[in-house]
Amino acid sequence: MATHKTLDDLFKAVGLMGLRVLVRADLNVPMADGKITDATRIERVAGTLTELSNRGAKVIVLSHFGRPKGTPEAKYSLGPVAAALEPYLGRKVAFSTDCVGEIAKRNIDALPAGGIIVLENTRFHPGEEHNDPAFAKALAENGNVYVNDAFSCAHRAHASTEAIAHELPSYAGRAMEAELKALDAALGNPRHPVVAIVGGAKVSTKISLLGNLVKKVDALVIGGGMANTFLAAQGKKVGKSLCERELLDTARHILANARSAKCDIVLPTDVVVAAEFKAGAASKTVSVDAVPDDMMILDVGADTLAYIAGRIETAQTVVWNGPLGAFETTPFDTGTVTAARHVAMMTKMGSLISVAGGGDTVAALNEAGATEDFTYVSAAGGAFLEWMEGVELPGVAALERQDR
Repeated sequence: MATHKTLDDLFKAVGLMGLRVLVRADLNVPMADGKITDATRIERVAGTLTELSNRGAKVIVLSHFGRPKGTPEAKYSLGPVAAALEPYLGRKVAFSTDCVGEIAKRNIDALPAGGIIVLENTRFHPGEEHNDPAFAKALAENGNVYVNDAFSCAHRAHASTEAIAHELPSYAGRAMEAELKALDAALGNPRHPVVAIVGGAKVSTKISLLGNLVKKVDALVIGGGMANTFLAAQGKKVGKSLCERELLDTARHILANARSAKCDIVLPTDVVVAAEFKAGAASKTVSVDAVPDDMMILDVGADTLAYIAGRIETAQTVVWNGPLGAFETTPFDTGTVTAARHVAMMTKMGSLISVAGGGDTVAALNEAGATEDFTYVSAAGGAFLEWMEGVELPGVAALERQDR
């Protein structure tokens, strides 16, 4: 695992009373009527913010919110988010109407030791998304040290995630530290056998991911609409199912690479099919060799689930990204929910390290009631996917670049 400094290193290096600590958080959270509707990212950064505050630091929070085009837009202001943070942190949260310049300086100067302030949306300045060194320097003038606690933004080389780490002593926050440890345990230095479960609609969105995984895991379970493309590549008829026929050669190439790497590809042997995709639609389970021409594959079947369960039970590590079927619609959620609960049970028993991530994945695990029993569930979305693809994440690389 690559090295990076953490809050523990910061605490050893310097006293925090009155120290100005710039914390890059991800406050890009869903809001409705002034309330945060999904507090996952807030809950994860809360530990870092409160720990720094309790030690007397001036905690200065940087974040983006939405997609403004490098200029202020009222609907993307972090003001309402700052106000909504208070119940989660159990303390007052100040707000600055700019993240750089005299306004930011004046508000930070007025902040008492132990106070927390959220600075206005970094994307109100074009230098943020351009990773502009001058803008990063302006941000850095607000603090003495920098803490990145936003793994979900680490795949973007932006001024507040990458360039700023060139300007200040830099550390990983608690959420970032936990994420990196979990990811290292999942694919960096995992306990073998490693089973990866990858689902979702399209192979086209996960070619790089599949290509990386076949080199690192012992078994790769492919589900969702993606599996249809692989089945078709093997000459199976998939009826009216979602299938990217232009990628059949790509699927065959991935299968060949897996054989070379001695990675077992696990595809459905039986599937749940229906004539239409809607809740409560009449469905039946058939062999993958007998999918009717007028039906579509919407979930894995019982025999496939039993085989997947067996692979999970012999694994030491499970990495999960994407559902096994159309989990948003009953009864086609059975495969995903059943497999998720099985992974959760084995993890709770101490038999597995289980790491999952990706938007649909988190939603599916929540539906299954399995989230709390996984070893780690990432809320990082795109950053989690790029990490699984083996891509270097600029925000993480900046923390690991050098000893400070």
